[in-house]
Amino acid sequence: MNLANFESMDPIMLMSIVNMKLRDDFGGDLDKLVAYFDIDKSALEAKLATAGFDFLPDAGQFRYPPPTKY
Repeated sequence: MNLANFESMDPIMLMSIVNMKLRDDFGGDLDKLVAYFDIDKSALEAKLATAGFDFLPDAGQFRYPPPTKY
């Protein structure tokens, strides 16, 4: 799957594809993924943020952010 057209993709589907690639091919390293596909990291993060996803480095995935404790 080529992520070159990620900006036109549905953000939910994009998150699924990116997380699969992160898990299977890049060991959770977002910098390696964006370098491999030659895409803008900030633009990818912004696109996924439109659906409420943040990159969680400890998990190596995009997810909804953990709830804040009161």
